[in-house]
Amino acid sequence: MAIELMSPQGLLLRRDAIEFGYDDKYLRRMVKAGRIHRIRQGAYADAEVWRNLDARGRHLLLCDAVVAQYPDDIAVSHDSAVLKLQGPDYGLDLSNVHITHFDGGGRRAAKVIHHEGRCALLDITRVDGHWLTSPARTVLDVAMLHGLEAGVIVADDFIHRKLTTTAELWQLYKAVSDWPGALILRLVIDLATGKSESVGESLGWLLCRNQRLPRPEQQFEVRHPDGRIAGRTDWAWPELGVLGEFDGEGKYLRLRRPNETIEQTVMREKRREDLLRELTGWRFIRLVWADLFRAALTAQRIRNALRIAA
Repeated sequence: MAIELMSPQGLLLRRDAIEFGYDDKYLRRMVKAGRIHRIRQGAYADAEVWRNLDARGRHLLLCDAVVAQYPDDIAVSHDSAVLKLQGPDYGLDLSNVHITHFDGGGRRAAKVIHHEGRCALLDITRVDGHWLTSPARTVLDVAMLHGLEAGVIVADDFIHRKLTTTAELWQLYKAVSDWPGALILRLVIDLATGKSESVGESLGWLLCRNQRLPRPEQQFEVRHPDGRIAGRTDWAWPELGVLGEFDGEGKYLRLRRPNETIEQTVMREKRREDLLRELTGWRFIRLVWADLFRAALTAQRIRNALRIAA
């Protein structure tokens, strides 16, 4: 059966099925029977595998199909390169695969967006046997395509994970400064410090900038009188006596210790907050996801905390 020709990831290409003697009628019967799912022209996925994948997993499988169907003169780029580099997908388009052609491009096809752009030696890298835009180039591509927010989120993640550096971004910026959309890049590189450890922290950092709040220090360390680190907060306004944190579900999962329940993690975090208050005498403000999407109200809340503390 054609199902036996699938890759370990659950991908089946029409050309492989045809080569082994299966025709389009057979493939249509397999689709109708719910055995395979057509994910784009000439590419199918194991239906059960496809059902169990989230949007991110489906995009990555679609990427595998596209690179398998095209010759080796393209690089997976933009949003797709972010996912290939295990970056955050917030604000990205997961419905289409992005590829950059070394020669030609600039069109849209079935579930594929073709980009045309210069690719120098430092712009691409080899991953899993295929070309991929480098982390630095990917940051700039995403920023030019989607704007400041997405650019800073991806840049923060890549810098934090040491996939690229601010110096490398500035170096590459010089080569693309005349490209359409490149005006935003200077601001993206300036705002992306790599200190944010999550999408929520990046968004909170940008909220402070967009709402003209005092720029906080990131990853601020509070110490015991003997110099030992008592804890670290996402943001701090030391001159005003305020500490700030972003609370997202991912944060507690990241901080959760082996054999510890989420409730135990939350209580441990509460004790840490109490300790930091005791050591500093400062106010403590926490933001959750909902706060990030009511920027004006959240900004006023932060201003009130800063004013009272001062």
